[in-house]
Amino acid sequence: MSRYLAHVTDDGRVQTVLDHLKSTAKRCAAFAEDFDAKEQGNLAGLAHDLGKYSYAFQQRLLENGQKVDHSTAGAYECFRRTQPYAAFAVAGHHSGLPNAGSKMDYTDSSTFFGRINRVLKGKLAEYGAWQSELALPDAKSPDGLEPQTEGMFFTRMLFSCLVDADYSDTAEFMDGSCSSVGFNVSVGVLLGRLKKYISGWFPPQGELNTQRCEILTRCIQEGGRQRPGLFTLTVPTGGGKTVASLAFALAQAKAQGLKRVIYVIPYTSIIEQTAQKFREILGADTVLEHHSGVLYDVDQESTPNSIKFARAAETWDMPVIVTTAVQFFESLYSCKPSQCRKLHNIARSVIVFDEAQMLPLPFLRPCVWAIAQLVKNYKASAVLCSATQPALAPIFREFVPELSMAEICPSERFNWGVFRRVTFLKVGLLTYDELALQLQSQEQVLCIVNSRKSAQEVFSRLEGEGIFHLSTLMYPAHRRAQLEEIRRRLKDGLPCRVVSTSLIEAGVDVDFPAVYREEAGLDSILQAAGRCNREGKRQAADSIVTIFRGEGGVPPLFATAIEVGREIMARYEDISSSEAIRVYFTSLLDLKGTEAQDRNRILPLMQYELFPFRTVSERFHLIDNATVTVYIPEGAGAELIARMREGEHSRELYRQLGQYGVSIYEQHFNALYKSGDLELLEDGSAVLSNLALYSAVTGLSLEADSGKGLFI
Repeated sequence: MSRYLAHVTDDGRVQTVLDHLKSTAKRCAAFAEDFDAKEQGNLAGLAHDLGKYSYAFQQRLLENGQKVDHSTAGAYECFRRTQPYAAFAVAGHHSGLPNAGSKMDYTDSSTFFGRINRVLKGKLAEYGAWQSELALPDAKSPDGLEPQTEGMFFTRMLFSCLVDADYSDTAEFMDGSCSSVGFNVSVGVLLGRLKKYISGWFPPQGELNTQRCEILTRCIQEGGRQRPGLFTLTVPTGGGKTVASLAFALAQAKAQGLKRVIYVIPYTSIIEQTAQKFREILGADTVLEHHSGVLYDVDQESTPNSIKFARAAETWDMPVIVTTAVQFFESLYSCKPSQCRKLHNIARSVIVFDEAQMLPLPFLRPCVWAIAQLVKNYKASAVLCSATQPALAPIFREFVPELSMAEICPSERFNWGVFRRVTFLKVGLLTYDELALQLQSQEQVLCIVNSRKSAQEVFSRLEGEGIFHLSTLMYPAHRRAQLEEIRRRLKDGLPCRVVSTSLIEAGVDVDFPAVYREEAGLDSILQAAGRCNREGKRQAADSIVTIFRGEGGVPPLFATAIEVGREIMARYEDISSSEAIRVYFTSLLDLKGTEAQDRNRILPLMQYELFPFRTVSERFHLIDNATVTVYIPEGAGAELIARMREGEHSRELYRQLGQYGVSIYEQHFNALYKSGDLELLEDGSAVLSNLALYSAVTGLSLEADSGKGLFI
């Protein structure tokens, strides 16, 4: 055969395998250079499609022949050159990273060794013609990596480089489009925009603003001075940590030649307001908001800008990324090309973990281990940002003994007393009736309880105007409208009594003169206190956070945190002190034990089984997926559902519908369906057909028409 082809376009243009391999290798090497793996990237790029040098693949391409395995050949060539990391990356660049399996695996196995045995047993199409066109280079293995667990992490990062390089080169050839995203604003320019934005804050007026500006100034100074590493930013609620942490990240990125800032947030409920704030400061074309609620479609009506954002969502090739902990960590443990493609762009980034105390306990150790890897081996900085800093230093030292943790704003340099805006009052047991009576006696008050059932019980006992209920049984657009009305009434001095589950605690900007919080973990109590006298306009002595024991009992999920919280509140007069917070988190982690911090045994699996990529990916899911979304046909939701009934199923439509969906457990879904309260559409989507079950005040009732109560 005179030449071997990799791609053929509809209009007859052709790309040879050699050209594709060289171009992919050049891109892959450039990506991998960010973590000193240029030679490995070059090798993986050159080897990844060697299987296309087979007559069988050329038949597939030119004559629509049978599907051909064209990844295993390059994997074998890397493996026999004792380059296992590149071998795994090549093996998985289409179908995903495989489990290693056993050297005895049969040739029909999907494991890595099963595929290697296809070559050894002569089960793979002959591909030797590649040797007449190129030679695979020697590649230096990365220095200092522990070959098992750290080797898996390195392989995933190399895999990311290869997938992005391959996809980019193929797309550029096939449709003639430029693969680069094109948002070329430097972090230095962004730092300049931030400084211009905050310039009006100086000189500050009042002691509270003075402290906020001192924190901000310190963050900019330390960002310009500190080398990449592991940091904490411990700032009391109301200290302006969102802008301050962004300032540190941009200053450090500029000073150290880092490429981008990645802001990781625990909840989608607060990610939108953070992304909007960053767009306001830095410009809309520099910030990518990436989570399950934001999808970017590319179709015939797409604009050049929307196409750029769609590509950026796949690659994270943007100056500032705002994403969720779920998106961030699940990508780091994934085996799928689409999820892993962006990983290499985390190298040489400043990563800010907002509300760091919210890192999920059942996956805490794998999350901390991954952060440590990024800092140790991939030239990244990590900032754990919180008003209630978790005690994670011992876990980091366990994984990387040489990794130290530096506080950006040491408390002794600042007057944290300025941020002391509330007084805590412990009152013991309050029945639903007693609690409702106390809430009724106040014009403006927030009550946060531990369960939906308790929220319903308390709310049902309140009377008069201005009473509100908030829970996840309300669709997001409904909750947002309720919060807007709550803020309006608070501002205008109108009656406003709110009963909510914990969803209102993290980052929701409301300011009540009084807050009631059912006993919970200390971090939750302090987060709730952040909704009281938030702007510091009242005296702390007049801004009471009442901590009570609820009639509903202790939910098993929160039992340990509540018990430790009780001990700390009995032991410390100032429960918001850094010492009380440190002892709380240390005690909580000690009681839970290391097994509870890695519920699915991710790290032991990586240590004792050879490269189990697929198994790890299957085990690492931060959110229990055993929920079903029910769409509520109200307001704009009714119009969106009508479009879905007519056959429209675009990602943009589902993104918009997400604002009108309520997630419920499967047993509740089944009860509603059996009672005839749901309609299932052709695509499997569920729509609430019995609108009597959705209240404008309390949201979706889980009590089906059969009368069977299903509230939990």
